[in-house]
Amino acid sequence: MKKTIFFLVNNLSFLKSHRINVVLEAKKKDFKVIVGYGELGGASISFFLKRGVDCFPISLQRNSKNPFKELWSIFTIWQTFYKLNPDIVHLITIKPYLYGGIAARLAKIPCVVSSIAGLGILFNQNKLWNLCFQIILYPLFKFAFNHPNQKVIVQNQNDRKILMNWVNLDKKKILLLPGSGVDLSKYTKLKELNKIVTVCFASRLLRDKGVFDFAYAAKLIQKRKIKAKFLLAGNLDPGNPTSLSFKDLNQIKNEKAVEVIGFQKDIPSLYAKSHIICLPSFYGEGLPKALIEAAAAGRAVVTTDTPGCRDAIIPNKTGLLVPAKDPQKLAKALISLITNHKERIIMGKAGRKLAEKKFSIHKINKSHLKLYKELI
Repeated sequence: MKKTIFFLVNNLSFLKSHRINVVLEAKKKDFKVIVGYGELGGASISFFLKRGVDCFPISLQRNSKNPFKELWSIFTIWQTFYKLNPDIVHLITIKPYLYGGIAARLAKIPCVVSSIAGLGILFNQNKLWNLCFQIILYPLFKFAFNHPNQKVIVQNQNDRKILMNWVNLDKKKILLLPGSGVDLSKYTKLKELNKIVTVCFASRLLRDKGVFDFAYAAKLIQKRKIKAKFLLAGNLDPGNPTSLSFKDLNQIKNEKAVEVIGFQKDIPSLYAKSHIICLPSFYGEGLPKALIEAAAAGRAVVTTDTPGCRDAIIPNKTGLLVPAKDPQKLAKALISLITNHKERIIMGKAGRKLAEKKFSIHKINKSHLKLYKELI
């Protein structure tokens, strides 16, 4: 009989953009695949149904802090696991891997995979609420990550150390995989196309992703009369407390240092028209997909010296690191690449080699399938 994998995720569009290759590869390898989701996020259920993947809505609200709703979420996840009795549950993003981890133990699911896409937001900011949040979450992490047949996937060394030191998680239980992977075959236009050097930011438009730092650095460079074009690609995320508002976005547009181009579905084409990829994030990343794709596209990167971001490049070889929340140093690093064509090209080629070595979607898929079989 086919073994069943149940993927649980907050947002179905995130699964489609970041994990769809793993889902379809499991289906291809003769697993029965089911997806549980809290929000559609703009994704279409028909996309999954056409590919033979059943989808179940789950009472799971990404931004809810109501304790009764959260308990109800755990109950409905447990109820779904108990009813469907999958062989493996693969839990993606924080509420699914916490609530799903608890429910999986209560429902006696045989195998559990918990995917963490960045813990830094809980540990990298010196705020009182971070400490309070850690105290509240500690017992949940402890219980959710204590299944006897479980692997926890992390994307960077910092998150691995946090789990080993904070939750006292056995290092044998942790698997380090470099991000979601990228289909290298889609990134074929590796030569620089435009004459005007173009710097591209492509991500959700969150303050913590460094949008304002990017816009301010663009203004500083513009004042220096250095010829360059700056593109801001991405959507607002109203469900996220750090999302830019329409007012914020209009302000950036009105300053005219940055061209706001909205969400871009075709990232390979966007990066082919760009020369430098910039992500000045202090979000608490796992391994940013934007930077993995930059490497695949053969583009030099400027990003922050923070967990996840620094793990996505080889400093001074595939890109440059700058301190977080420092638009002056960000501008200086960008200028060094804008004005140095040769260095950009060398970094871009090194980035492509890094992508071929570490970030290929085929390698990521193979690691997931191997993990599923080992747990079974």
